[in-house]
Amino acid sequence: MTKDHPTTPGEVRILALDVGRKRIGLAVSDPLGLTAQGLMVLERRDWDQDLARLLKIARPYQVQEVLVGLPRHMNGRLGEQAEEILALAQALADALHVKVVTWDERLSTVEAERLLIEADMSRRRRRRVVDQVAATLILQAYLDRRQQRP
Repeated sequence: MTKDHPTTPGEVRILALDVGRKRIGLAVSDPLGLTAQGLMVLERRDWDQDLARLLKIARPYQVQEVLVGLPRHMNGRLGEQAEEILALAQALADALHVKVVTWDERLSTVEAERLLIEADMSRRRRRRVVDQVAATLILQAYLDRRQQRP
């Protein structure tokens, strides 16, 4: 248990990733698994540095599950980056010893962009946070679905 982000038995922290070519948006669930909070956006560097930085961010939250937005085309086929994203997610899960779940992220970035435009955010600022907002939307949809299960 960490001082910054304590969890107790029965609580589950989920880390969500919206992985793009240039940036990775991150969000984390509250300890009860009810709400998603945006964490940050990481500028991509290389495989090893990206993984190391994700681990450094995830460990204090005592993440028990990693949710990864999986890019799909509108026809359902996996997107071009899917293989790389799955490999990164699996490496993160192996290092943290947690389960990985993928989530269809179609249109999450479009929705995030729409919300930011509605909030009258400048184009420059939107570019810096859109991936974080997309990760938050992906995670909240996943949490909502979990709540609907019997």
